[in-house]
Amino acid sequence: MYYRLKKDDFVEGKANDGNKEAIKKLVFENKPTGILGFYEGQPISWCAFAPREHFMKLENSRVHKRIDNNSVWSIPCFFIDKNFRRQGISVEILKGVIEYAKKNNIKIIEAYPTIPTKESLPDSFAWIGLYKSFERAGFEIVDHTSKNRPMVRYYTDKE
Repeated sequence: MYYRLKKDDFVEGKANDGNKEAIKKLVFENKPTGILGFYEGQPISWCAFAPREHFMKLENSRVHKRIDNNSVWSIPCFFIDKNFRRQGISVEILKGVIEYAKKNNIKIIEAYPTIPTKESLPDSFAWIGLYKSFERAGFEIVDHTSKNRPMVRYYTDKE
């Protein structure tokens, strides 16, 4: 919910499971929220994925402002279970997002991953995704306004 709400509303939602209830409500209303990844029937990963306009913080971002008027779906964040990190799961979930997008006529997928400035990046800083994972999944940099947080896109109709 971080990217979907104003800062004050997100902070308030941390109390009493407000943010959890808000995301549940979106799911139960059949609104796009993201993609789950499973291993042997257990959820191990999640990737936020919805039309860019659903993410207020992106729409108001100075660094990641829209570069055109195309309809895009955004990936603002990830979660990979700690027991499955550093095993290529983020690339696999991105491939799943791409397949979902193709099946649902979504033409442009956009994200804002990090390019680490140090050799080792703590897991807590990887929640926006690592550029190398997006690159391995076929995404390309389309805007480099932020040196360490480029805007990347995948065009599903290029194949």
